[in-house]
Amino acid sequence: MFASKIHLGSIAVLAALLHAPGAGAAQEPAAAPVALATAIVQPSRAVQDSGFDGVVEAVRQTVVAAQVAGAVVALDVKAGDAVKAGQVLARIDARAADQNAAASDAQVQAARAALEVASKDFERQKQLFEQSYISQAALDRAQAQFKATQAEVAAQRAQAGATRTQSGLFMVRAPYAGIVSEVPVALGEMAMPGRPLLTLYDPAALRVAVALPQSAALVLAADAAIKLQFPGLSGGREWIVPTRATVLPTADPGTHSVVLRLDLPPRTLGLAPGQFARAWLPTTGPAGTRLDVPARAVVRRAEMTGLYVVGADGRPLLRQVRLGPTQGDSVEVLSGVAAGARIALAPPAAARTR
Repeated sequence: MFASKIHLGSIAVLAALLHAPGAGAAQEPAAAPVALATAIVQPSRAVQDSGFDGVVEAVRQTVVAAQVAGAVVALDVKAGDAVKAGQVLARIDARAADQNAAASDAQVQAARAALEVASKDFERQKQLFEQSYISQAALDRAQAQFKATQAEVAAQRAQAGATRTQSGLFMVRAPYAGIVSEVPVALGEMAMPGRPLLTLYDPAALRVAVALPQSAALVLAADAAIKLQFPGLSGGREWIVPTRATVLPTADPGTHSVVLRLDLPPRTLGLAPGQFARAWLPTTGPAGTRLDVPARAVVRRAEMTGLYVVGADGRPLLRQVRLGPTQGDSVEVLSGVAAGARIALAPPAAARTR
């Protein structure tokens, strides 16, 4: 029995040696890693759209003020009304002005009558002078009287025209077609020269004024792709591309900001002065603020997104990453890899190399 146990043990040892790696034949060398197309993750300058708050304003907005003193006796419009050029907006008590105009007209008529008398007298004096009945001095006096009367008529006419013009100021008219945005006076109040009566703006020409920091204004390109956002609009009108951008040449001494004016397309509906707007400008951040990788290097498996990072031994290792927005053929990497990492550009080949 003891001999049988030794025999069985020998058989087991021999079987283990026969099945051991390299037993009976030389061990094959490991396969060399396949050469992969790789790229180094490099930091780049971050180019993104930055938002700046702005306000809608009218290119033509007028505060219509009184030019004469008097009580407001009529208000023919209210806030929100659309008016035409030359339309009467308000009336100021003009009874005294009308009386002055009538008096000026009467003075003109009196001057004309005096001119008619002076003209006839001058004609008679000329006939008498031709017949040698009067002297040259008498003829000169008649002629001087006639010219003085002519000048008096011209003066009275000018005075009457000024009086009529003054009388017309008591009727306030619209300087152009637009919309009444504000009426700060009420019927019966006293209008004084320079006091605002109403505010009028032209809705056909609007723009957005944006206060930009000096740093953003200095790097703003002339052909920058600027977009305007109006959160209050709907129906596909939230985004509008301005027709022209103008940076004012002066800066605010308090805030050290400059004003950017963005003209809107003509007759943009749904907007009015004072509404909120946001301007999106392409800006470039400092170097090293963004990591971009080729989009073809990204691996997507179910809910996992990753990159094959090639180690020092040349073998790729799948690493999960978090991606940002895509721009063209590149995609931003927010986390998962650092600058200087070497990644595989062909994920299928990297998967086989593992």
